[in-house]
Amino acid sequence: MTKRSKRLKSIDAKIEENRLFSLKDAIEVIKDCPKAKFDESLDVSLKLGVDPKKSDQQVRSTVSLPHGTGKKVVLVVLAKGDKAEAAQKAGADYVGTTEIFEKIKGGWTDFSAVIATPDMMREVGKLAKILGPRGLMPTPKAGTVTNDVEKAVKEVKAGKIEFKVDKGGVINASFGKASFSVEKLEENVNVLLGAIQKAKPATAKGIYMQSLYLSSTMGPGLKIDVNSLAL
Repeated sequence: MTKRSKRLKSIDAKIEENRLFSLKDAIEVIKDCPKAKFDESLDVSLKLGVDPKKSDQQVRSTVSLPHGTGKKVVLVVLAKGDKAEAAQKAGADYVGTTEIFEKIKGGWTDFSAVIATPDMMREVGKLAKILGPRGLMPTPKAGTVTNDVEKAVKEVKAGKIEFKVDKGGVINASFGKASFSVEKLEENVNVLLGAIQKAKPATAKGIYMQSLYLSSTMGPGLKIDVNSLAL
């Protein structure tokens, strides 16, 4: 049997078995747990009452978190001409066309988001096998295929994220860092959950938000009382 570290034993002592938490209480417990050696992310894992196999029950949208995620966003913009200039001025990290396409084809993926203008999508489509599995493929629905690259760049840099239900009907998303205050984390997660609630498909039946857990990167998963959510 693997011996549990003092850190994990200390975490175990703070959590009552089978307890349901409110969002605020869960965040407070997670922040009060012994810290890892880095600034951990806080995440939600939300099981939805939808059938992802049905096209009319896909849940996918974007939301701007009021306090951002705390993660450094490395942004690629695929554009040319005045759109490329606008992206650079707005703060994009990498801007261009041919050179960037070739780098990505060669396996370069050291970035966290991609924005493309519509005229670039023919070439971007050739990168789908590389970008798609990493959740980096730009789409109009996510606002990452657009001619208004200045606005898109500023939104992504300010904390706009995309959420999407997976094959198991679960949405996993980060909503901040352990170094954030309880108030900022609570506001971020409420905004995220509100956006997911708003994205509920009209054809979804029964209980929509079935189970919800909050966790940190190296910490425990705490089950939230979904009936306590004020959405």
